Amino acid sequence: MRYCSTRGEVLGWDFQAVLFSGFAPDGGLFMPEEIPALDPTTLRSWSRLSYTELVQEVCSLFIPQHLIPRADLAALLSTAFSRFPLAEVVHVARLKDGLRVVELWHGATLAFKDLAMSCVGQFLRYFVSKLNRHVTIVVGTSGDTGSSAIESVRGMEGVDIIVTFPKGHCTPVQELQMTTIKEGNVHVFAADGTSDDIDVPIRKLFSDAGFVEQHGLMSLNSVNWARIMVQVAHFFYAYFQCAPSLENSPLPEVEIVVPTGGAGNITAGCVAVKMGLPVRLVAVVNENDIIHRAVQLGDFSLSESVKHTLAPAIDIQDPYNMERVFWLLSGMDSSLMKGLMEEFYSTGKLRLPPGLHKTVSEVVSSRSVTDRDIVETMRRCWEENRYLLCPHTAVAVQHHYQQQQQQLKHASLPRCCLATASAAKFQDAVLKAGLTPEIPAEIRALETMVTHSTPMRRGECWEGILREKIELISSTRKGGNSV
Repeated sequence: MRYCSTRGEVLGWDFQAVLFSGFAPDGGLFMPEEIPALDPTTLRSWSRLSYTELVQEVCSLFIPQHLIPRADLAALLSTAFSRFPLAEVVHVARLKDGLRVVELWHGATLAFKDLAMSCVGQFLRYFVSKLNRHVTIVVGTSGDTGSSAIESVRGMEGVDIIVTFPKGHCTPVQELQMTTIKEGNVHVFAADGTSDDIDVPIRKLFSDAGFVEQHGLMSLNSVNWARIMVQVAHFFYAYFQCAPSLENSPLPEVEIVVPTGGAGNITAGCVAVKMGLPVRLVAVVNENDIIHRAVQLGDFSLSESVKHTLAPAIDIQDPYNMERVFWLLSGMDSSLMKGLMEEFYSTGKLRLPPGLHKTVSEVVSSRSVTDRDIVETMRRCWEENRYLLCPHTAVAVQHHYQQQQQQLKHASLPRCCLATASAAKFQDAVLKAGLTPEIPAEIRALETMVTHSTPMRRGECWEGILREKIELISSTRKGGNSV
């Protein structure tokens, strides 16, 4: 298995090189040069596997054995999921009127990103130890990514991590999960801006190939293919948990509803579809609706500003993973993608070619919901099931309730909604729904801890601040000192 950039100027990289990277040197995103196709017999055999076993099967298709032998891969994944309190890692809540909620959030930070991040952290540990090298991870976050990335590598030998978050635009719990970490390899910056603002200097850093190589820079945002790869597995798991009998041919379809911000999860779903999984994907966004407009109208254009909603982790107007979706669904047309993405990043506007728009809308449907929808959905789910939704999961469940009412074309399909975080992380949204937050002891403990972060003020050169920090890390690690 080899990897290429979506923009076509980088080819033939192996998994190890892609793991230790961020954006490709040509500004694109790494993807496999081919997507393995699974036949119905394989899918039926996979249906008997546990979640951890499914992750292993998926990863083994994209990681050659000469890089990580199968026995080593199994051991790494076992370690990755050992911190999850549930033996099954992922739980499916079966609620009233056919509502199925796939709980992906039982990891250390109570967010779905722990699933992939814990695995990627173990892949890093494996290669860093083997190669005796040092890497510096650079992460921008809209909320959950930062804390999950920190948890995956905190205290890890040979690894430093820089996390930048938008001050005041994450929930208090999300900020505390990032700023209360004491390990010397964790460096947190609080930026006076939005998550999209943070992406700009980070993209510039990764476009400087010499700087990236000199300082061993890599990303643990979903720009990193390894994150997407692991997330592919939970689409298979959700399908097998929710599909009726697999004995008939063709295999039955299942609708999977995905709360969508940066589009990493939807990208993983599209990869699963290309592998042969018979699912219909629904991307549901909040009022930051660029993906919804792209699917419905072919209009992939930035709005004037990011709207701050009750679902802050998906308050994103520049969902960079859509480049992967467009590439995949264009038939891997890198030349087309280079032109489209250069137009988008130079003008902030893009009209999808008719053929690409048609294919995208056939694979992914979409919906946009308001804060009012979120609150009403959280309240209804509690009243009917005594089940608390986080506001992002409510974004997905709102689609289920709308489908019930309207009896649309695919309303009869089995459906599941991906739950991306615990409601405990979004207490203000729970209170606005008139409900009582359930706060675990580990969340309460954060409130008494000392916080540490470095401010990045509006008007300052954020790229320069990050460059200076990266250079300091490199010089001190070479000298054997702490930063």
